[in-house]
Amino acid sequence: MDKINVKKMGIACGLTGALLYIGCAILMFSLGQKNTILIFNNFLHGLDTTSIIRMNIPLINSIIGLLQTFILFWLIGVSIATFYNALSGKKTEEK
Repeated sequence: MDKINVKKMGIACGLTGALLYIGCAILMFSLGQKNTILIFNNFLHGLDTTSIIRMNIPLINSIIGLLQTFILFWLIGVSIATFYNALSGKKTEEK
């Protein structure tokens, strides 16, 4: 098996996380609070999100959340690629 490029994996995972974050924001904006609660209650297997769903989120908080999500998913991607490469037992070839 080939090695995974750690930087590319980190970026790919970070962008995926950011895309999910933006998708969630669009979903909340377009559906309103009642339907957002309904969808997240279904995603979370019956957990009642009524008391924790907040719809009036300031733009700066959304931007910070987007950056934090990117960083978290970037770290996950880097970790996966690093562990995979370490466990595969071959030398890394940087391009």
